[in-house]
Amino acid sequence: MKYLALVYYDEAIVNAMSKTEWDALNAECYNGMMRLKSSGHFVDGAPLHPVATATTVRVRDGKASVTDGPFAETREQLAGFYMLEAKDLNEALALAAKIPPARLGSIEVRPVRELPVPAEAV
Repeated sequence: MKYLALVYYDEAIVNAMSKTEWDALNAECYNGMMRLKSSGHFVDGAPLHPVATATTVRVRDGKASVTDGPFAETREQLAGFYMLEAKDLNEALALAAKIPPARLGSIEVRPVRELPVPAEAV
């Protein structure tokens, strides 16, 4: 089963890191991703640019509105994601606990819901 692990942390923490600390964290993330890949648990994933680069789209009454910035103001910002393959939620949680930025913020783990194929698409 697939699980999405959303990585959140306070960008102020990483912005305060030295280049050496930032590079070390990125190397740790890369190496962790390679371990997940070699064990067959890594499906996909990517880090995101800072929240200041976000744009939010909302559609109300058929009209789209676009605003700069994230959807909601929070203390922690979405920093990236890992799509994991795990036998169950417990395994997914154990894998998420090994994602390095978990010690800077949090990892939200959610099962991926498969969309049913509409009859007209068959």
